[in-house]
Amino acid sequence: MNQGKYVFSQLIEFLSHNDFIRCVSKYNGNYKVKSFSCWHQLLYMIFGQLSNRDSLSDLITCLQSQQNKSYHLGMGKGTSKANLAKANERRDYRIYESFAAVLVVQARQLAKSNESFDLPIDAPVYAIDATVVDLCLNVFWWGKFRKHKAAVKLHTMLDVKTNIPTFIHVTGGAVHEVNILDIFPYEAGSYYILDKGYIDFLRLNKIHQSSCFFITRAKDNFRFVRLSSKRVDKTTGIKCDQTVRLKNKKVLESYPDTIRRLKYYDSETEMEFVFITNNFEISALEIATLYKYRWTIELFFKWIKQHLKVKSFWGYSLNAVRTQIYIAMITYLMISIVKHQLKLKQSQYEILQILSISLLCKTPLLDLFSNDYPQYVKEHNSNQLNMFVL
Repeated sequence: MNQGKYVFSQLIEFLSHNDFIRCVSKYNGNYKVKSFSCWHQLLYMIFGQLSNRDSLSDLITCLQSQQNKSYHLGMGKGTSKANLAKANERRDYRIYESFAAVLVVQARQLAKSNESFDLPIDAPVYAIDATVVDLCLNVFWWGKFRKHKAAVKLHTMLDVKTNIPTFIHVTGGAVHEVNILDIFPYEAGSYYILDKGYIDFLRLNKIHQSSCFFITRAKDNFRFVRLSSKRVDKTTGIKCDQTVRLKNKKVLESYPDTIRRLKYYDSETEMEFVFITNNFEISALEIATLYKYRWTIELFFKWIKQHLKVKSFWGYSLNAVRTQIYIAMITYLMISIVKHQLKLKQSQYEILQILSISLLCKTPLLDLFSNDYPQYVKEHNSNQLNMFVL
């Protein structure tokens, strides 16, 4: 890296400008734009994410105080709070959504599987879930969630092996999670781990017909007819391993094939779980263990809410909220790419902490992370928030 470049400029070099321009052209993002382009908007918002700014006013005030550096940071001649707010409100959020999809491919190619994932399964494993971000109903009227509350939902598909979010869809709080199963992309041979709130046998059949495997928990009112049972070793916690068919005639029309039903007792939590899946190949204990990895997506939600700006928003429209969330994901993916491409030893939390006070330094990135920096600011309950240790 050129020692004359700011740390922020060195980071941005890991983002493909040509790929971004293709995304902008697809949605005509720079139409009638004279100076403050979509690229400049992206850099401003990434800078705000990395430096942990609290608002647009905070971000613009800080950058205007360093206006002589704007050109070298790639931000052009600078802009005002009104221009940045207008860009967030009006420019199509799909520009940043599609660019995030480009970075997902790059990040997954570089990322290594978690050491904690110790199952002999070569196929991709995904966890699907959604998290709710509360909003003020008076301001975000379009996101009505409860009688006196507004919210947005982040519907996410997370690659369990690499902790890379492969698909994120942002909706208002009233949209039920199960509806988003219709737009999630499915890869043949992959495993999809879902909470029982996603049980809809018509949609689960779509996953089954896509040659994919789903693993979820059965609801208390799950009605079935047992067709056969396998002999199990109850010392492993597996209570039964059955092949069943749905009992309700209407539901049976939605899912006519057989289902595997497992009952598992977890001695650590002293709880009993009933799983259903369309996979009859791997062992019952592997299925129970796979479901435990669903907790990875909960850790991901906690991590991004604590370390990225996805809880307080810098715009009031749905487009502005979506733009901020997708740029937050772009920031997360960029840090992941930097970490793996430079083979950094620090966790993503430590990388963010170091970058937050080094963006306007001219230290080469490798030198910036060459020493084993002690983590003086410890995360609360680090076992839950470390994205690389389950």
